[in-house]
Amino acid sequence: MIDLRSDTVTRPTPHMRERVFTAPVGDDVYGDDPTVLKLEALAAALTGKEAALFVCSGTMGNQLAIMTHTRPGEEIILGHKCHIIEHECGAYARLSGVTASLVDTEKGGITGEDVIAHLRERDNIQHPLSSLLCLENPMADGRLVSLDLMRDAANAAHAHGLLVHLDGARLFNAAAALGVSAAEIVRECDSVMFCLSKGLCAPVGSMLCGSADFVARARRNRKVLGGGLRQAGVLAACGLVSLEEMTARLKEDHDNARFLAEALNALPGMEVDLPSVQINMVFTRINAPGFDDEAFFNHLQENGVLINGVSDGFYRFVTHNDVSRADLESAVAVMKGFIEG
Repeated sequence: MIDLRSDTVTRPTPHMRERVFTAPVGDDVYGDDPTVLKLEALAAALTGKEAALFVCSGTMGNQLAIMTHTRPGEEIILGHKCHIIEHECGAYARLSGVTASLVDTEKGGITGEDVIAHLRERDNIQHPLSSLLCLENPMADGRLVSLDLMRDAANAAHAHGLLVHLDGARLFNAAAALGVSAAEIVRECDSVMFCLSKGLCAPVGSMLCGSADFVARARRNRKVLGGGLRQAGVLAACGLVSLEEMTARLKEDHDNARFLAEALNALPGMEVDLPSVQINMVFTRINAPGFDDEAFFNHLQENGVLINGVSDGFYRFVTHNDVSRADLESAVAVMKGFIEG
């Protein structure tokens, strides 16, 4: 099957499987798993932070950041369509007891003006206290946020006493597309989460990075959430390969996404906003009279192409290590056959 649903569907590479067999392990709750410690040190170095914590998922990493940076009853500021809002089950309210002030990011990322506009009056006892700004880069829709815009928002937050967390699930995609290091992207952020299992082929895991004090407190909160792991080196071994090898090939996924976008845009009724294709995601509308979304979905699956169903009027296609240029050509041919047939 040609699986274009997400870059979370990648299989561990042969080298990852080899490293699993030879990885030295300990007990991560005791803090003596050498492979986990090596992964955490590498993640901290790549993001320019003092320390890092290996966590089970991106959602856990984001929620640990919120839990560690805030107190119950406070308010966080974040984009109205960001992953924390759209895809994390309202966990910020359930786990940390905070409320959310949502910024409309339809036209781009959060600005310094947005931060100031969403701040609560600190001396108004009827308001929750604003305490954390959550940024996202790339955004959940695959768009990049410029470093200038990120700095503008972070500086405004810091000037008013807020901390800043970055949901950098695909941080290394952003770094590859912007032509900068991951550390440069997160320089003004107090913490950052990035995924090892989105595009980097690890089967499990994300990293949460920040100051040594922040990570120590997050480690305790990870235990609260049941995220304490034992011989986690067998998983961390894959994460090491992700950071040592797989980050270097992400441009190939971006180039494939551009190829796919242009090929889809040439099909009757398909509309792709080409400037929005900035990493490995392609969003397309299909405007054809009488077009049957369910029949399209079923046709693709019957012909060896997996996609998610239409959402908010868009189909999303995601390129990754397990999808070649030839696979994309085949997928486009299947779509063309349905649309023209």
